Amino acid sequence: MQFDDFDHDAHLRRAFDLAREAAARGDEPFGSVLVHDDEVVMADSNRIVTADDIRHHPELHLAYRACREFDPDERAEMVMYTSTEPCPMCAGGMVRAGFDRVVYSVGSDEVAAFTGDEPSVRSAEILTGVTDVVGPVLNDEGRRVHEVFDW
Repeated sequence: MQFDDFDHDAHLRRAFDLAREAAARGDEPFGSVLVHDDEVVMADSNRIVTADDIRHHPELHLAYRACREFDPDERAEMVMYTSTEPCPMCAGGMVRAGFDRVVYSVGSDEVAAFTGDEPSVRSAEILTGVTDVVGPVLNDEGRRVHEVFDW
């Protein structure tokens, strides 16, 4: 199956649902799904507060799990859809995972505006030559997830 045939909107909306679930549980609003042949094979949401683990960003956790459960050739055919552009830590983990691409909705520069933080290094800079970075996609819908969160 070709990337252009994937149901991008449905996968991103699932990531939005996971981000809203994270926020409802007391974590920051981030969610991600890992897709192979247009089927979700893994999903996760931010749990840095509820798991008391600063590493439990959904992108990093999915990259970790994928490296344990799939071989490099399988991972090279996977796409991560994420509610928000991966931070530098997550993008670094994704380098090791070697996914085909990541599709995000809300840019890290936009999240920095919501949180009042300085913009970080963009994921495309870290993933260059390894994983294609596509985004923003469904940006207005993704931004709404952050607008209702109490940053």
